[in-house]
Amino acid sequence: MDTGSIAWGLTATALVLFMTPGVAFFYGGLVKAKSVISMMMMSFGALGLISVLWILYGFNMSAVGSPTEFAGNPFSDFGLGQLAMGETGSIDLLGATYGATFAIITVALISGAVADRAKFGSWMIFAGVWATLVYFPVAAWVWGGGWIMELGTTLGLGDIAVIDYAGGTAVHINAGAAALALALVLGKRVGFQKGITKPHNVPLVLIGASILWFGWFGFNAGAEWLNGLANVGIIVVNTLGATAAAILAWMLVEKFKDGKATSVGAASGAVAGLVAITPACANLEPGWALLLGAVAGAVCAMAVELKFKLGFDDSLDVVGIHLVGGIIGTLYLGFFAIGTGLFTGGDLSQLLVQAIAAFTVLAYSFVVAYVLGFAIEKTIGFRIKNEDELAGIDTSVHGEEGYALERV
Repeated sequence: MDTGSIAWGLTATALVLFMTPGVAFFYGGLVKAKSVISMMMMSFGALGLISVLWILYGFNMSAVGSPTEFAGNPFSDFGLGQLAMGETGSIDLLGATYGATFAIITVALISGAVADRAKFGSWMIFAGVWATLVYFPVAAWVWGGGWIMELGTTLGLGDIAVIDYAGGTAVHINAGAAALALALVLGKRVGFQKGITKPHNVPLVLIGASILWFGWFGFNAGAEWLNGLANVGIIVVNTLGATAAAILAWMLVEKFKDGKATSVGAASGAVAGLVAITPACANLEPGWALLLGAVAGAVCAMAVELKFKLGFDDSLDVVGIHLVGGIIGTLYLGFFAIGTGLFTGGDLSQLLVQAIAAFTVLAYSFVVAYVLGFAIEKTIGFRIKNEDELAGIDTSVHGEEGYALERV
């Protein structure tokens, strides 16, 4: 492999790793001032824990020998010693590290649904077990030779295969479904209603969203280091275009709905566009990518209001942005994927496999997350006490304050 491709692989790995602190900033700015440490710690806790689990056994589980296997053998190369000693060990370890960054951020995304009210220790237990039972196997299904990767062949659809270039199912639908489950298990925050809290630090939200957009070029185009950067052009222009269109669409919906376009709305629109383009970045013409971004931005702007109508407290709209945006991006390929979409030279076959993959991952992740969250809540407890929530989760759980201001 040429040194330029290897250099891009290393750069992309660093970019995607940087996205998890971006999530911490984005989520941290959205919560109350007395919850910012708790919120950011859940991302950093995931960064530490999932990195270790991935090296020990997660990478082994993320690839299978046949579509009938649930996941790879976690003990086949415990600690990656054999991989490191192979003839292509350096390249293989770089690929493994790149995969770890996806596992980390997928888990971190879930935390936004339980802001202000989750115990840190319980969160860490959930994160480790959910990654083991859900993310690692789903990564194998989608990218590691599993049943989703081979679904088109299994159904006898010829060259049709599930398209999920960078994680519409494995990352966003997966995390969004788990977030919905945890929101239901932990219940509503004290005084839950529309307008219960406002972001305590809007600049922090914008910084986080900017880091995410920056890192997303590694997220979407990173895997191209293995392909000689053959499709990097269309991936980066689609990542730019869909995100930009989603910002405009979200702000337009806000203007019509509430009379004002907000900076938090613009940041949320950017994330919605990034989520939607993730599975589709290498398989859409740029014009269709712009349309996808506009659709995702508008729909997600309306979807975040569903929690008030349906009565579940998804604190930071993980469901409305990541689950809904992931579904939009994944199903959109069934209509507009280059050469195989219903309106771009194909038939309903692409939409069929996309829908099967999306809703199976949604159901599996939701059920496992709900059972796991429920078990933790009924044993050691997952939710903090109401009085601790009112007093401030940062001091009650971590013994720290985000802003220690001295009075003169």
